[in-house]
Amino acid sequence: MDFYYSPLAATCRSILMIGKALGLEFNKIEINVAKEEHLKPEFAKLNPEHALPTIVDNGFVLWESRAILTYLIEKYGKDDSLYPKDPQKRAIVNQRLFFDMGTLYKALGDYYTPQLQKKAPADPELFKKVEEALGFLNAFLEGQKYVAGDSFTVADTAILATISSFTIVKLDLSKYANIVRWYDNCSKVAPGWEENEKGLAALKGFIEIMQKKA
Repeated sequence: MDFYYSPLAATCRSILMIGKALGLEFNKIEINVAKEEHLKPEFAKLNPEHALPTIVDNGFVLWESRAILTYLIEKYGKDDSLYPKDPQKRAIVNQRLFFDMGTLYKALGDYYTPQLQKKAPADPELFKKVEEALGFLNAFLEGQKYVAGDSFTVADTAILATISSFTIVKLDLSKYANIVRWYDNCSKVAPGWEENEKGLAALKGFIEIMQKKA
């Protein structure tokens, strides 16, 4: 299976983690977004949105990380532990995945990306959105070991990749006790965590280079 990715992106690292959990071997094709490799015509033929991650599974092309995550589990998972078949349990997992995409990941990206890529000053209004999103996640975790209930699911994988990215920019999570507890546990038990750590190291190096150019 071809896997077009950037190790810098949380969305890509979540796929690597799920791949490890499922015992999959990817033909990893790294795309350098800074060099605009995602805009090349040959990649556009696969993915007209030019988006990472993208997989090609025996001719089947798919992008959007959360769609890829659930597809891989449904096709290759040996059981439904990561993505429950029970409609209500699955609905909660889906809600958390959509929350990650539309609220948490978006808020963090909207706030930090302009600072890192465009040297823009921190926007306090955007940081309020970050705090709001983290507050929601903290509330989800009240009395819960994992983000979608009492067992580890694909929702934990996706959100773990998101939160871990922003620990690199020294995001202070100390006032979100439930997130701190969850993150400490999940970073120990998540399948494929070592894949995430490799990407985090690359992300840290990239940020340091960008900061030196500032």
